[in-house]
Amino acid sequence: MKTSLKNQYVYTNNILISIVSAVFGYNLYQAIVHPEKSHLILSFILLAITYFVCKKYGYTINNEKE
Repeated sequence: MKTSLKNQYVYTNNILISIVSAVFGYNLYQAIVHPEKSHLILSFILLAITYFVCKKYGYTINNEKE
């Protein structure tokens, strides 16, 4: 599998999005079930950072023939 320089961050962004989704889901569960143990604000900050990183480095694959 050949990876060009333009789409090297796609795999990393997919892993980052899945980890952030899991953390956000867990913290949302904690906010509903145990509000005193919730860190929902930190999850929103993590979501914002993930959004800007994915927007900066791109999250679509550019298909180019070389």
